[in-house]
Amino acid sequence: MASGAVVSACATRTMSIAAAPLPVPVPAPVQPIPAAPVVAKATPKVPGNIRPELFKRAIAALDRHSMRIPSHDRIAIADFATPSYRPRFHIVNVGSGEVQSYLVAHGIGSDPEHTGLLHTFSNAIDSEATSEGAFLTADYYVGKHGDSQRLLGLDPTNNNAFDRAIVVHSAWYSNADMIAKHGKLGRSQGCFAVGENELAKVFERLGPGRMIYSAKV
Repeated sequence: MASGAVVSACATRTMSIAAAPLPVPVPAPVQPIPAAPVVAKATPKVPGNIRPELFKRAIAALDRHSMRIPSHDRIAIADFATPSYRPRFHIVNVGSGEVQSYLVAHGIGSDPEHTGLLHTFSNAIDSEATSEGAFLTADYYVGKHGDSQRLLGLDPTNNNAFDRAIVVHSAWYSNADMIAKHGKLGRSQGCFAVGENELAKVFERLGPGRMIYSAKV
């Protein structure tokens, strides 16, 4: 009986231990995952001979159309607030701020009185006017003005550029001697017409797959 009592007591104790709830482990404190550092996008340096507001708008256009513009290293800015007797077609190295500037004509429809200043933009077919906005430089071809480069309009203000055959080409009326004779350049039919001796340099520095931004700010 004594032996049975001991066994019974041990059995009861064992069952009590088994029935007791297991201790819940205290979870280790969660270490916060460090946030990835925010890398600020570098703001390109404003070239000294380009008006800051115009450059700011051009860079904003490059960002807005970034998926459609393959090359972002250089852009061209056509400053049509400047009279035609001054170099106003600026090809900018976005990283270094280096600029090469050229004479460029504006369209007849943008300056019907031939004052040497662009007065209005137009995107209309047969307007013979310069268009405002961002253009993508495309392929080269030989047309009625010789070596030329097609442009694609990226904005609602210039999306008829291809149908209007708005291109980059050279013309005698954009040569520097026109300024000495007439105090201004001649006018195009809306194309970006540069001097005959400057076209090869423009093509070399700009090339296909880059942006031309045309504005009057």
